Amino acid sequence: MVLNAFLFVFMTGAICAAFLLSGPASGLGEFVRAIYFHIGCAMATVAAFLTSCVYSAGVLRGGGDASDIRAESAARLGLVFCVLATVTGSVLAKNTWGSYWNWDPRETSIVVLMLIYMAYFALRAAIEDPDKRARLSAVYAILAFFTVPFLVFIAPRVTEGLHPSPIIPTKRQESGMDSEMRLILMFTGVAFILLFARLQTLTVRVQTLILKNKEEEDSL
Repeated sequence: MVLNAFLFVFMTGAICAAFLLSGPASGLGEFVRAIYFHIGCAMATVAAFLTSCVYSAGVLRGGGDASDIRAESAARLGLVFCVLATVTGSVLAKNTWGSYWNWDPRETSIVVLMLIYMAYFALRAAIEDPDKRARLSAVYAILAFFTVPFLVFIAPRVTEGLHPSPIIPTKRQESGMDSEMRLILMFTGVAFILLFARLQTLTVRVQTLILKNKEEEDSL
């Protein structure tokens, strides 16, 4: 109950900061507010897929059903946040570039990422044996995560696209956000990661109860 209240206050603060404290950004204007939620979802996506990778390694170390449930749950939530990042980015693209989809390098890479993790669930659905499903899914999830840094951070920067300069600029690039906006961005990013963590806890709890009830029914 306390965690839920804390998360509610934190998320409310992040939303208020995005809409009330942030000003327009260079090149984005008032649409910069969508960036906070777009990148927040992207940060939660990376956190979720990393969590799935960690628990998948636990499966291979003998973690059993508990690790498999956590790995599968994190991957599912990661895919949900990935879709949300794509949708919010598409809305932003419509208002910024005049089209919902332009096959920008970042848009292309996030589609590839979604397909990779959709294949993870296709693999799980195709294997009936629980132990074999857990092991093969764990190997796939670990290998899949190695594509995340490349598709999220590297590939979009290899070829120039329509996306604005990075939020945190390099020596050769400048950001359209000031320090206050970047602070709000980090705040909303943490809020979305905490939201993922709480959803992960609740989802694992539900899936564990379902598995327990199924085992009890099978034993009767």
